[in-house]
Amino acid sequence: MDKGVEGLLRDKTRPPGMPRLPLAVVDRVVALTLCDPPGETTNWIGRQMAKVAGVGLTSVQRIWKAHGLAPHRVRAFKLSNDPKFAAKVRDIAGLYVDPPAHAVVISVDEKSQIQALDRT
Repeated sequence: MDKGVEGLLRDKTRPPGMPRLPLAVVDRVVALTLCDPPGETTNWIGRQMAKVAGVGLTSVQRIWKAHGLAPHRVRAFKLSNDPKFAAKVRDIAGLYVDPPAHAVVISVDEKSQIQALDRT
């Protein structure tokens, strides 16, 4: 009874909820995410960020989700190592930029998930 109404509202067997992360910590995680990670790695992973920022993995995941960040999902473009690649690109791009008169251009590729764009 010595705690008053506050004492009645809080269960003694459970600790109070975790306090919110300070805004400075959230800003630090976001700023670090936008920079290159230390060492040889190419992108941040949650555990590494948690260790560097001094917060828990779940906190890092919540911050990334709230800010729409996904540093572990890196988009990459792979160039061909074919020595005739540049000439082939010029020939193919030329068909789109300056198509021959009265010609039909058909594009076929073994990668079915890539769709050729219509010129219209």
